[in-house]
Amino acid sequence: MMERKIKLSDTEQVKEFVQAAGRCDFDIDASYNRAVIDAKSFLGMLYLGISKELTIRYGETDPCFENVVKKYAVC
Repeated sequence: MMERKIKLSDTEQVKEFVQAAGRCDFDIDASYNRAVIDAKSFLGMLYLGISKELTIRYGETDPCFENVVKKYAVC
């Protein structure tokens, strides 16, 4: 299981992230504190909040998705 920290600053970044996640054929979860949602859900990602450090978890890899994750990764 892969776990990464990301931060999305505006709705355009959320849209790009959700589109990349939607192209993957495996589950991707996003969480903030105790709330866990499907990272392929635009409204769910907005619910977690913009400009917060989110944790994403997924079990497989996809090169295009990894590029988007790296773009928004928090060190």
